[in-house]
Amino acid sequence: MSTLLIHHPACLGHATPLGHPERADRMRVIDRILEHERFQPLEREAAALGTRAMVEMAHPGTYFDEIADAVPAEGLLRLDDDTTISPGSLEAALRAVGGACQAVDEVFEKKVRNAFVTVRPPGHHAESKRAMGFCLFNNAAIAAHWARVRHGAERVVVMDFDVHHGNGTQDIFWNDPNLMYASTHQMPFYPGTGEVGETGVRDNIVNAPLWAGAGGADFREAMDIAILPRIEDFRPDLVIISAGFDAHTRDPMSQINLVEADFAWATSRLMDIADRRCDGRVVSVLEGGYDLEGLARSVAAHVMTLMKN
Repeated sequence: MSTLLIHHPACLGHATPLGHPERADRMRVIDRILEHERFQPLEREAAALGTRAMVEMAHPGTYFDEIADAVPAEGLLRLDDDTTISPGSLEAALRAVGGACQAVDEVFEKKVRNAFVTVRPPGHHAESKRAMGFCLFNNAAIAAHWARVRHGAERVVVMDFDVHHGNGTQDIFWNDPNLMYASTHQMPFYPGTGEVGETGVRDNIVNAPLWAGAGGADFREAMDIAILPRIEDFRPDLVIISAGFDAHTRDPMSQINLVEADFAWATSRLMDIADRRCDGRVVSVLEGGYDLEGLARSVAAHVMTLMKN
C-alpha cells in the first residue's frame, strides 16, 4: 500500500504578521519539495473541511464559538503575543482538522498504509480551552479521538518530536489512560511544560526533555531509552506523529541540533512499532519548522521514510 499526502491551498489563507515564523511560505516550500519526481508515487488528496463535531472531540463547543467569533472581516486579530487570526484562518484550521481525520480514515480503511498531513496552522499547543503558540485547534488530539469514535481504536499514541513541548496535547490527554502523549523537546523553553515528572492520570504522559545544544545522539538515546519502549508496551492501535521539524540545526527557533537523518531514523523506529502493534497504521501531522531549507529537507526525509513501507 502507498503513502498518502493530504494538503489544501486554503492553508495559505491563514495570514500572520510580517516576519512571523509561522507563515504561508512554509506550505509553499513543502509543496515544491514534494513535487520532485521521487515523490510521484505518493497518493495525493485535498484535505476535507473539518466540522464542529470533530473539533468538539478535543475542545468544548464554547471554545469553537470563541475562535469562530474572533475571525475578523479584514486584517489580523491577535489572540495572544504569538497567535493571530485572519479572515482565512477558520477555514485553514478546519482543513487541518479535517485533513488529520481524513488521514485516520484512510489508514483504518486500508486504502493507504500511512499518511502525511501538511497543513497549517499547527495544533499541538492548543489546549482544551485556549489557543496559543501559533495553534488554534489541536489537530493530532482531534485525530486521536476520531480514531476511537469512528474506527473503534482502543489506544492511540501521539509521539511529538517538535522542539517545543506540546502542552495542548498533554492537557487534552492527561486524564485519559487510553491516550498516550510522548514528547522530546528542548527544556527549559517555551511553553514551560514537559518535565519528566509530568506523567498524566496513569503514566500515559512520557516526557523526555533535551537541553540546549543537544544533538542527534542525545535525541536518539532519549527515544531509545525513555520513549520507544513505552510506546511499544502501550500497544497502540494507531501511531500519530506530531511532526515538528524545528529541532533542526538550522532552525532559528531553538538550540537543538538535529539533521534530516535524525527525523528519518525516528520515523523509521515509529513505523517499526506500528508494524508490530497496529498493522502499520501511522498518521503524521505537520507541526513546527521555521527555517525553510531545513523544513523542506526534513520533510523530504520524513516522507521518503514513510514511503518505504
